[in-house]
Amino acid sequence: MKENDIRFIKLLILVNGLVPLALLVWDQGHQQLGANPQNFLILTTGMMTLIFLVLTMAVTPLRKITGWNWLIQFRRMLGLYAFFYGCLHFLCFFSLDRGFSVSSTLTEMLKRKYLIVGSTALIVMIPLAITSTNAMIKRLGGKRWRALHRLAYVAAIAGVIHYYMQVKADVRQPLVFAAVLAVLLGYRLVVYLRQTKPAKAAAPAAKPG
Repeated sequence: MKENDIRFIKLLILVNGLVPLALLVWDQGHQQLGANPQNFLILTTGMMTLIFLVLTMAVTPLRKITGWNWLIQFRRMLGLYAFFYGCLHFLCFFSLDRGFSVSSTLTEMLKRKYLIVGSTALIVMIPLAITSTNAMIKRLGGKRWRALHRLAYVAAIAGVIHYYMQVKADVRQPLVFAAVLAVLLGYRLVVYLRQTKPAKAAAPAAKPG
C-alpha cells in the first residue's frame, strides 16, 4: 500500500476515533444522555475502551491471515485510543460517581470487586501507552518490547471480566466480547504451538553414550 493511502487511513482512524467522544459531548450539552447521564457516560466510555482493545488485538491475526502487513501501522493508534477511552472511563467514574474523592473511590473498590479488575486493566495499559513510541521500542529492544506489550492480553481479559461482573442482568454483550477475545487469543495460541513444534522436531537427537 502507498504511503499516501496509509496516511489517509490513519487520518480516518484519528477522526472516527474521536466521533464517540464528540457525540457524548454534544448529547451532554443538549441533555440527551437519558435518565441517568453519568451512568451513560461511564458505560459508553468503558464500551469504547473494550472496542478499541479488541480492534488492537485483531490487527495481528488479520495481518497474518490476509498478508496485509501494512495493517500493523494502525495498531499503535488503536491501542492509544483504547488507553484514552480507558482513562476517560475512570475519570467519569472518579468525578461523576465519586466526586473526585480518593477515599470514597478506594472504599467503593473494596466493596465492588469488578472495580479492582477494571483498574487492573487500566493500570497495565499505562506502560503500553508510555512505550508505544519508536524511541521506546529502540530503547527496550524488539524482544523486550514485544514481551512487555503482551500485557495487552491482560488488559483485554481484565476489561471483559470487569464488564461481565458489572452487568447485573443481561450479559449478552459481555459474552460477545468474551467470545471475540477467545477467538483472538485462541488464534495466537495455535500459532505459538505450530511454531514450537517444528523447533522441537528440528532439534538434533542426542548421541548414544
